[in-house]
Amino acid sequence: SGRIDRGTVKIGDEVEIIGLKPDVIKSTVTGLEMFRKTLDLGEAGDNVGVLLRGVNREQVERGQVLAKPGSIQLHNKFKGEVYILTKEEG
Repeated sequence: SGRIDRGTVKIGDEVEIIGLKPDVIKSTVTGLEMFRKTLDLGEAGDNVGVLLRGVNREQVERGQVLAKPGSIQLHNKFKGEVYILTKEEG
């Protein structure tokens, strides 16, 4: 379960589970629930539970993303620059 950040999701949509693991899991939405009620469509801002065909609970981890196939790209690394304040700076 989780919050829909953008777009919509409906029963029958093809989706990918992306993030935290190197492999991408492809599945189909077979059901949507919000507060124990079934839905036909979930929209941005909704907190929903998504039922996925052929996906076990053990295959999904907190922090992974459900997305339309090909809509986002997985990144495992990033470059950053950090400045540590001195004691005098705060």
